[in-house]
Amino acid sequence: MQATVRASPNIALIKYWGKRDEKYNLPAVSSISITLDEIWTETKINFSPNYKRDILTINNVQQDDTRRVSDCIDSICGEHRNFACVSSKCNFPISAGLASSSSAFSALVIAINQAVNKGYELQDLANEAGKASGSAARSMLGGFVELENKKNKIQINQLLQSEDWPLRVVIAITDSRKKAVSSSEGMKLSSKTSPFYNSWVKNQSEDIDEARKAILSQDFLRLSEISEHNCMKMHSVMWTSRPSIVYWNSATIECMHAIRELQKKGEFVFFTIDAGPQIKAVCLPESESKVVNILKEIRGVSSVLQSGLGQEPQIK
Repeated sequence: MQATVRASPNIALIKYWGKRDEKYNLPAVSSISITLDEIWTETKINFSPNYKRDILTINNVQQDDTRRVSDCIDSICGEHRNFACVSSKCNFPISAGLASSSSAFSALVIAINQAVNKGYELQDLANEAGKASGSAARSMLGGFVELENKKNKIQINQLLQSEDWPLRVVIAITDSRKKAVSSSEGMKLSSKTSPFYNSWVKNQSEDIDEARKAILSQDFLRLSEISEHNCMKMHSVMWTSRPSIVYWNSATIECMHAIRELQKKGEFVFFTIDAGPQIKAVCLPESESKVVNILKEIRGVSSVLQSGLGQEPQIK
């Protein structure tokens, strides 16, 4: 009645922002992401009749609020179950715009399934992970992953394996503190108040198609253009919400400028930014060292993480 799973976060290249069904946490739009490698969350779950309640520790700190984790366990096991002790550790900042929930809940649903031998299939587990965190479903696969909206569920598809196109990701940490506005809160606000929100939803399929073609043909410049464009559109929706949701800081903007300068010099790199202030620079391996050196020198960048593309979650 126990299991340990390690999973990696994913970085969305074509992003989602907003929900079409809050009860089942279904995203408003489809998305495409890359699963990372060297950055991970490892989650252990242990069920026991001796526990009086669910217990959650993150990086050795016991958490007071276990509702999302408990709801996730209930959804898979049913409410008539033993309580569980869930211990999770990450080797990167959490709740800071680095998709920590994607690795956490993808690891959790697989650990639950393994511990209680439920026999859930991949797509079922992806939907369970997505109920807890919309991005977690994409971390169920490695490499390049498309999350496709279906009528009342989602479906994940692997476009390329990580070794098919081994891109590198350089992450500039500009603020590791917990963000003031959670993604869930921000999405609700944007859907209700941004004048650009409906356009964002309506035109997403064009960006998905363009990115999919770029990935399958391994066209880096084409992927760069559509990824940066989609990123800026999402943040435009955030900025035009009332009140505005601005996750960036001065270092975020300086990193963007630095990457644009590298592009002008012929380096194969582009940026993307999720709901947080961290810059993710996606590049070809031959450009990685220059990207790292430039971002390290920017005032306000506290650290730089480097990763390749990774695999699906691993049962330990």
